[in-house]
Amino acid sequence: MAREICLRQLAVRPRTRAELAKVLQRKEISEEVIAEVLDRYDEVGIIDDAAFARAWVSSRHHGRGLARRALANELRQRGVDAEVAGAALEAVDDEAEATAARALVDRKLRTATGSPDAVFRRLVAMLARKGYPAGIAIRAVKDALAARDAEAAEFADAIDADALADEATDPQS
Repeated sequence: MAREICLRQLAVRPRTRAELAKVLQRKEISEEVIAEVLDRYDEVGIIDDAAFARAWVSSRHHGRGLARRALANELRQRGVDAEVAGAALEAVDDEAEATAARALVDRKLRTATGSPDAVFRRLVAMLARKGYPAGIAIRAVKDALAARDAEAAEFADAIDADALADEATDPQS
């Protein structure tokens, strides 16, 4: 029965060992059976948390534009070991994160309305929700605004991205 439950779960989408264990515990399967089934599935490669983490990071970073911090949180919620998650997150470097942030901003900027100040705040907040550090978010929005039009460029020139990023990460402010 435990094997069937696992296979049904895996037919829907890839799952981590911890996710499968949680489902089996909810079905009141004994700990010994859970360990036996999951160990066997690990052994034959049906479940592989490292492969899951790599695929998750690639998919969510490219598809949803999530930053490393958000990805790490999602992997932790799915029960992926911190070391395994860290190895998968190495695929997203600072440059890839900055490029993804700028692509998100460019996409949203096409339909953004309002004053440059309001647009700036909305876009930085959107990037923050996706897990981007303040420095990357502010710089991406500033650069995009500078390239948009004269009014936005004038506003962007007045932004000190480094000072804002420091202020955002300084708990004293």
